[in-house]
Amino acid sequence: MDALIDDVKTTNANEAVDLAAEFNNSGLAEVFDELDRDLIGLVPVKQRLREIAALLLVDRARARFGLNAVSPTLHMSFTGNPGTGKTTVALRMAEILHRLGYVRKGHLVTVTRDDLVGQYIGHTAPKTKEILKRAMGGVLFIDEAYYLYRPENERDYGQEAIEILLQVMENQRDDLVVILAGYADRMERFFMANPGFRSRVAHHIDFPDYSHGELFAIGDRILAGMSYKLAPEASEAFARYIELRAAQPHFANGRSVRNALDRARLRQANRLFAAGKPVTAKDLVTIEAGDILASRVFSGGIDSYPPLKT
Repeated sequence: MDALIDDVKTTNANEAVDLAAEFNNSGLAEVFDELDRDLIGLVPVKQRLREIAALLLVDRARARFGLNAVSPTLHMSFTGNPGTGKTTVALRMAEILHRLGYVRKGHLVTVTRDDLVGQYIGHTAPKTKEILKRAMGGVLFIDEAYYLYRPENERDYGQEAIEILLQVMENQRDDLVVILAGYADRMERFFMANPGFRSRVAHHIDFPDYSHGELFAIGDRILAGMSYKLAPEASEAFARYIELRAAQPHFANGRSVRNALDRARLRQANRLFAAGKPVTAKDLVTIEAGDILASRVFSGGIDSYPPLKT
């Protein structure tokens, strides 16, 4: 090891790499700024992405000194509940890898089991290979990846897709990064049943649920982006809504907040129309308390669009 370092010193005596400058020049600062703007909270996730970016920057610097070794394994697992930003982070991860030269294109291809697995003999391989062809040079994001494996069905073709994926993840890892995503407990069972995936996945990132305060801030940002705002009483009602809805089944974090605000906008529109009088700009941008309190969450039900009457 000492001889190797001495040799590097001799051949690169006056050369040094400014990692901070490399970070800025590669555009990574911009990517992380966008991530902060796009996603509230998720501090441990953002920190993990910075650590991965630092690893890749150092790896690239090592290559300049002739210290490059085998390319790092970059396949990942994202675990967490729905609506915690996994797809958005995958998109930013693709940008990071592209800016550092680890993928050629930096695009993200998002798929589920149905995009990879066929329904009859001879259908799965062409489907899977076509998706892989589209994803080459970028990142393939497989949502709810555990559905690829269905041991209870002996006629299921998911295992064929898994075998193709494993082969490509190993042999073409310089041209494709695969991110497997889903609930943490189900992903753990999936990895236990498919050790080939576990051995190829180097980075496991857990996405925590948002706090109530973070969910409220997400809602505020969503409304501002659509030129709406909450009246003071509506703000109190929405904070209470989040507390109640988060305790119910099938809560999907930011996704549920967005859906709730879509329903509030629907109620606001119908309220303004039913009033039968001219509306001001203030009327059009303001969500009132009643638009929130009309949710079935306040009567113990699950908030969802009511069925159409026929």
